[in-house]
Amino acid sequence: MSQRKAASDAGRATIRDVAQRAGVSVASVSRVLSGNYPVSEELRRRVMKVVRDLDYVTNAHARSLAGGGTPTVAILINNITGAAFAHVAKGVEGAATLRGWLSLVGTTGDDPERELALVNLMRQQGVAAVILLGGAYDYDEYQLRMARFARSLDAAGSHLVLVGRPPLEGDVPATTVDYDNEGGAYAMASHLMSAGHRRVLVLPGHAELTTAQGRLRGAQRAFEAYGVPFDPGMVRHGPYDYEHGYEAVEAALHDTPGFTAVLAGTDVVAAGAMQALRAAGLRVPEDVSIVGYDDIPLASQLTPQLTTVHVPYEEMGRVALRAVADRREGGAGRRKSADGDHLVLGTHVVVRNSVRPPGQNG
Repeated sequence: MSQRKAASDAGRATIRDVAQRAGVSVASVSRVLSGNYPVSEELRRRVMKVVRDLDYVTNAHARSLAGGGTPTVAILINNITGAAFAHVAKGVEGAATLRGWLSLVGTTGDDPERELALVNLMRQQGVAAVILLGGAYDYDEYQLRMARFARSLDAAGSHLVLVGRPPLEGDVPATTVDYDNEGGAYAMASHLMSAGHRRVLVLPGHAELTTAQGRLRGAQRAFEAYGVPFDPGMVRHGPYDYEHGYEAVEAALHDTPGFTAVLAGTDVVAAGAMQALRAAGLRVPEDVSIVGYDDIPLASQLTPQLTTVHVPYEEMGRVALRAVADRREGGAGRRKSADGDHLVLGTHVVVRNSVRPPGQNG
């Protein structure tokens, strides 16, 4: 049996386990971890390797997690300037403040490796919970590593909360606060179908992002329900930003002209698409209808005001924080669905002025 497994079987690794594995004294380990005493680089490397191997969490962090300090939640977000998940962060922070908790915000820059590294760093820092916002990356290694971090957080007295993404597969100690992503896209695409649109340019997001996959599935279901053949050539993948909306529409006008509507993956993408249509001399909605997703304040500020899918982002943040608080307080009032710790909030279409039946130019 390996030293790491022995330590794991006995519970969370202790400073004595680290010292024994590294072949040094407890005092030497303490000096390395505190950073307040000069130690050799070789000693620091040896000790820190064992700390990583044993998933050791310092006693100071453990005491904080046990209630000896102010609980802190880490909010990890793709882009702090992104309006949609900024509202989730606002909900988390507001609910945390009411409880006297602290909030930290980290940005991942749409980089799965950085996201995983930040989760690991927050675990080492002893936060009460790590709250991940936004879609996940749909490949096996990422999912497996995130599941390991969830178990490691749980062993350290912390908790992983996934917001706006599917739950991890298997028996993983994590809470998911999601919304009806696919259903929202189905309703939005159905709204276009019912207005008579059949040639729809779809901009769902990055192909490997679970959020985009759900929105594309919803659109495809709507096409099928209306008996309209779905053309994969009318799908343009890319980031959820203004530039992608502009460039995708600009390219589609050249490569696949004739579409009468644009189904954008976010309101920001829709704004870029709207500007590209105008630059080409086309009017919204007289010539081309356009719809978005999220219902951020921008949607009602555009001209014309954007028909979009409302997602209760701020409420999702409050629910995520409550799930963490309820867990720490022994489960009182904890909401749990038949799927376990998987909470799903509803979405709905907000009809404004950006959709018109094709051919109505008046």
